Amino acid sequence: MDIPEILLITFAGLAAIPTLVFTMQILLAAGVGDTEIGRYGRRPSIAVLMPAHNEAAIIGETLGSILPQLVANDRLLVVADNCTDETSAIAKECGAYVIERRNENLRGKGYALDFGLQCLAKQNPPEVVIIIDADCQVSSDCIDTLARRASSENRPIQALYLMQAPAIKSVTQAIAEFAWVVKNQVRPLGFKRLGLSCQLMGTGMAFPLNVLSDVNLAHGNMVEDMKLGIDLALKGFAPIFCPDALVTSEFPTSAQVTATQRTRWEHGHLATIFAETPRLLKAAIQRRDASLLAMALDLSVPPLSVLGLMLLILFGFAGVLTLVYGKTLTLSIVGVITAIFAVAALLAWYRFGRKILAFKTLCAAPFYMLRKIPLYLAFIVKRQQDWVKTERR
Repeated sequence: MDIPEILLITFAGLAAIPTLVFTMQILLAAGVGDTEIGRYGRRPSIAVLMPAHNEAAIIGETLGSILPQLVANDRLLVVADNCTDETSAIAKECGAYVIERRNENLRGKGYALDFGLQCLAKQNPPEVVIIIDADCQVSSDCIDTLARRASSENRPIQALYLMQAPAIKSVTQAIAEFAWVVKNQVRPLGFKRLGLSCQLMGTGMAFPLNVLSDVNLAHGNMVEDMKLGIDLALKGFAPIFCPDALVTSEFPTSAQVTATQRTRWEHGHLATIFAETPRLLKAAIQRRDASLLAMALDLSVPPLSVLGLMLLILFGFAGVLTLVYGKTLTLSIVGVITAIFAVAALLAWYRFGRKILAFKTLCAAPFYMLRKIPLYLAFIVKRQQDWVKTERR
């Protein structure tokens, strides 16, 4: 076995790990029936914390979906973070309590959340804090369900968070919406069936206040939600997925804004994989903790387009190796791994994605992956490292 073959088999083995984790999650999720039903015990005192930066166009609609779910002694705190529009005035008019934060040097959602939590802790601290982004809609009973579950479990609770494309959508938008469903619904649902934790998704997150007491939120990490979930898991508070509570928002309609958003998410996601997976694996081994191992394996699964591209590239190199040296072992190994990934993706589409995109649109996914090569090359040569607000409207 020569060096090129050894290298390809090594890379194929590395690609096989996230592929098998992804496949297992899809298989488990595909067998899940109705979601769980129950109120999970008493209703604790609640504070809904909403970071908002220039959300005047949408925040009134968001608050309108939350305020009817609050009862006496509940609070809704909006942190108007470096706003230059009417966000603060609209939130006050809707009935929210608003505090304003101004610091042009320390920008990012994490700083706004830290500012809000400090305010909540000063007087009559709530038992449970629920974080909702200012551009989201929440389902009926979402707040109650998240709060009761967080109180009874004494762990972070993550709602099902879906992003929706317009009714008339492009091929790119349809594929992106399906990929979001796979990441935020299907994969967490699969691990949930094994009683395992999930990643935090940025909104629709409920925390017992004591769980947040020793966590650093004041940073500008591009994917502060993933970082927070990992930090909490390492402290013994791994998040729990709660598909009964639904939070939705819309993809940006502007192609330029969509590209900016995608760069932030995917560069942040890839950076977190490289930075945090070894830390989780080390802690899992040292503590012999299956939940940390599961979170590390889940985190090791990159965005689907990245994983698909990796397998396509490996398959191409294996094909060249076969033509040049006449050795088929590597091609067979990579072919099996690629086929497993393709079958799992097809099953996810059949079970969860047929209403989002047609089969012929799904067949365009490889071309969608190829179009994202510049985004991933930029991660290597010019990685985005600063938090950037997504302008949705």
